[in-house]
Amino acid sequence: MFYLSDEKKAKDETEENMEDRVIYTADIEEISEPKLRKVLLFGEVEEEKAAEIVNAMFYLKESGSTITFSDPQDIESELVREHEPFEFVISTYGGAAAEMFGIYDTMRMIREECVIKTLALGKAMSAGVLLLASGTKGERRIGENCRVMLHSVLGGNHGAIYNMENEMDQMRWVQARLIKALVKETSMTEKFIKKILNKKVDVYFTAEQAVEYGIADHII
Repeated sequence: MFYLSDEKKAKDETEENMEDRVIYTADIEEISEPKLRKVLLFGEVEEEKAAEIVNAMFYLKESGSTITFSDPQDIESELVREHEPFEFVISTYGGAAAEMFGIYDTMRMIREECVIKTLALGKAMSAGVLLLASGTKGERRIGENCRVMLHSVLGGNHGAIYNMENEMDQMRWVQARLIKALVKETSMTEKFIKKILNKKVDVYFTAEQAVEYGIADHII
């Protein structure tokens, strides 16, 4: 190999001095960014935001999955797929019922295989109540100063009386589905929920009441 000017001399000196150098490698841990396995809902539950949330939930479920042998010592044993949990952080006044149910049904599917930890901060109102309650049981948390609110389904329409009657039927259907879902996800009975909704005003709960009614499990 050929060198120009003093390159060879410099190379030889470098090699001679290598023994005097101390290079630490064994104790250096690879520094990487922390995994942020969180989905955030801040603001109104509407179509565009719901699409982002549903997409993020499916992504986190699949990206956090690993396949292992049921018996690590036996490569002939059954393969088992495991999913790393993720957190759904909620702070919302509510929003569209259709989008709420879209997120809710997504959570129902995903939590069959993957733990969803819900966390309500600041406010979990209207649609946010069902979403908070729909986390994996035992993994639903609420801020000590978070406000929870339930009310009957809201809607409005104008036009021919026949169309208005049809819309009223749909509103009753939505409310019935909401009650059924809340009964399933909380410790509230159908009678108790109907009593709240029939007050025809916004009914507020404290974090302590949210835990008492099975909307959340732990106060932070």
